Amino acid sequence: MMQFKHAFARRMLRILSRTLVPIQTQRKHDSAALLSGRLFSHSVSSGFFGRTVMELKLYRPPPGVRGMTSLDKDAFTQTITVPALQVPTGVLNKVIKSLKKSTIQRPGVHRVVQDKEENSGFRLVLLDPNKVSSASSFSETEAEALRSFGVPEELQQYELKLTYDNLKTEEVLEAVLPQGQDVTSAFSRVGHIAHMNLRDHQLPYKNLIGEVIMDKNPGVTCVVNKTNTIDSTYRNFKMEVLAGEENMVAKVKENGVAYEFDFSRVYWNPRLSTEHQRVVQLVKRGDTVFDVFAGVGPFAIPAARSGANVLANDLNPESYRWLQHNCKLNKVQSKVQTFNLDGRDFIRGPLKQELPALLKGGSAVHVVMNLPALALEFLDAFRGLLNLQPPAEQNLPIVHCYGFSKDDNPEADMVERASRSIGFPLENKCSVHFVRNVAPNKDMMCVRFTVPKEVLFCSDEGKTEQSEEPAPKRPKCEDSPNVTSA
Repeated sequence: MMQFKHAFARRMLRILSRTLVPIQTQRKHDSAALLSGRLFSHSVSSGFFGRTVMELKLYRPPPGVRGMTSLDKDAFTQTITVPALQVPTGVLNKVIKSLKKSTIQRPGVHRVVQDKEENSGFRLVLLDPNKVSSASSFSETEAEALRSFGVPEELQQYELKLTYDNLKTEEVLEAVLPQGQDVTSAFSRVGHIAHMNLRDHQLPYKNLIGEVIMDKNPGVTCVVNKTNTIDSTYRNFKMEVLAGEENMVAKVKENGVAYEFDFSRVYWNPRLSTEHQRVVQLVKRGDTVFDVFAGVGPFAIPAARSGANVLANDLNPESYRWLQHNCKLNKVQSKVQTFNLDGRDFIRGPLKQELPALLKGGSAVHVVMNLPALALEFLDAFRGLLNLQPPAEQNLPIVHCYGFSKDDNPEADMVERASRSIGFPLENKCSVHFVRNVAPNKDMMCVRFTVPKEVLFCSDEGKTEQSEEPAPKRPKCEDSPNVTSA
């Protein structure tokens, strides 16, 4: 029931996202107009300013930076007027604590400055002009606190110099990029590397964007942009360096495990850490894990650390090399056998060789297939995998297979495609887990099921069926009427 509720909620979100696009577009235009000063409704006519003030304008960089493609930090410098409160040094900390919602909050800007009259017994506390325009702007609680500390509610003007360093990433990019265009400041952090997916209208500003991202995020020393889609064979993509050093060897920690790899030549997604942990927690000490598309080891190494025996494979030679490196780095090389094979060859080779003995044991067998663009297509490799072995009833391998779905009902879509590939109806015999939303109307899902004995021990590797009669010792397979042909 809970799974159905989640599926229904995601379908409703998809419908709403399609319906609300025109509304969201209009809101973006309105926001751009507000920032440029074309639309505003907030004004102050008394007290500290005594004149009309456009909200947010105090924090905008000068308009002359619009269209800048080579970063000139000095061009962002401006001086603004903000309200300030003169406070005796003896009660300074108490006042700041009481006014924490009203004080100015800017990167690199100190809330407390020297009194301009150089009175050593007082300091000026700088306030947010969008929240405080006169003494009446203070809340009852704030006003009562000021009275109790003997601080007069008299505002002064303070000339505050704002520079590039005092601006947020979004503010800089909003000032530079064309008005009305989306401003993307989001990125994936992989060690010292910030990985971005810039849109076409942002490409003329790509180097400036890279430098801003590097400036505003301590520890980032390299910013890259993906230049094409992920290669389905080796699961990596071409990228260009936008700013910083051209060092692609990243060092990361995920769920307490250290990894090192060349980010430009292997696949790594920091957004999958929760999913890696979820699956590994299903593995018990003594279990065996076959990781068909292992990458650099985010499933294999934690599983080995938890006491499982692991056979890990990846077709990409670079992933295979870094997988071995990370096994040694985490001291689990004795528990992980590594292979550099095609996924289907791995299933029909090492997995097939090890499986008969494992089926007779008492520990679980897990098969992880994390290649969401193609993994479902590899399920046919299980058809007739042990066709020369006597059928087993227990301890059959558990498959965790990932895929992308753009269907309005991604759970049903995953089950139907997995059933078609493996040649056996999996409905009501599997579970589907939502991993994450990859793009609008595109979900990453994981279907989990136990490989049916009718599939594993079928004598014909190409066909299977769900027999209604007691299975013979060597079941003969025919097309199942319940499985849609490819």
